[in-house]
Amino acid sequence: MTSQDINGTGGKLPWTEERVEVLKKLWNEGLSASQIAARLAGGVTRNAVIGKVHRLGLSGRATTSRVSTARPRRPRQPSHPGRHGGLRTAGATALKPQAYSKPAPLPEPEPEPLRLVDMPEGGRITILMLSDKTCRWPIGDPGSEEFCFCGHEPKSGMPYCDYHSRVAYQPLQERRSQRRASNR
Repeated sequence: MTSQDINGTGGKLPWTEERVEVLKKLWNEGLSASQIAARLAGGVTRNAVIGKVHRLGLSGRATTSRVSTARPRRPRQPSHPGRHGGLRTAGATALKPQAYSKPAPLPEPEPEPLRLVDMPEGGRITILMLSDKTCRWPIGDPGSEEFCFCGHEPKSGMPYCDYHSRVAYQPLQERRSQRRASNR
């Protein structure tokens, strides 16, 4: 057994006051946790350094040289060839936004609202009574005692009755117009 194993640290040197001071000094100089771990050696990992820094509450760091100098920006290539960018130069010193005119929005047809008062009365069956001859529209919270299914006769080839089919299935054109309206 080595002297490190005798300490009960599993082959790693414990955090002594000297090592903690070195850690604080290197951290304040702006070295990364990996660099500090390499300098401390003795089985100290990057994660051990990060953990110790956190436990010590060290937060302030010296800024690195790479942050102090700004990189020059490259001009962006247009994403679509033949299309002009959003900014154009007006002289050598000023940048002005290019004016775009929005096309007038097309009038959207008003969808017919479904009214809940049109919902058929009766029905209301449990999951044990469901079949291909009953509407499978769930009603209520599945976790509550009052949870049930519609139970009316379904529309031919559909899992739902006429009312719930109108709620569940919207015509394609109506969905597209709703999507366009939400993207504006």
